[in-house]
Amino acid sequence: MPEKENAKWYVVHTYSGYENKVKANLEKIVENRNLQHLIHQIIVPTEKVVEIKDGKKKTVERKIFPGYVLVKMVMTDDTWYVVRNTRGVTGFVGPGSKPVPLTEAEVRALGIKEIPTAVDLNVKDTVRVISGPFENFIGVVQEIYPERQKAKVLISMFGRETPVEFDLVQLQKI
Repeated sequence: MPEKENAKWYVVHTYSGYENKVKANLEKIVENRNLQHLIHQIIVPTEKVVEIKDGKKKTVERKIFPGYVLVKMVMTDDTWYVVRNTRGVTGFVGPGSKPVPLTEAEVRALGIKEIPTAVDLNVKDTVRVISGPFENFIGVVQEIYPERQKAKVLISMFGRETPVEFDLVQLQKI
């Protein structure tokens, strides 16, 4: 599926305070026009911060980049037009009218979990775990969850097969 590989993260500028509205509007348009294969994910990056108000600690969710929304999409004239003309959007981030995708390093630095991985695993493939507490364990892929970028692998622990869920980036095909 070539669309999946061409999808990149773009930064969309919105009117201040419209981030969640833009996300909701865009998700509705994607659903109504069946554009799920072109516009994959829309994120308003937030972080939990502790505020002290009237002597009370309160944990609140705060936007990390007010006025911006991240969109994972395949850039075409049509998708550019759809996003650009969504209510509340003022434009893409990039020189002139040319949107510039985020690099993988920028995506990782932002803590976006869903990074496309080059791991092409199939059920019954033998894999080695390359990071985490099960590093260097060998197992057999039982199930793959591409939408979550995870796989269930049967590994041998204490003489018995145990299913363990891993991020795809933790696995290497043997």
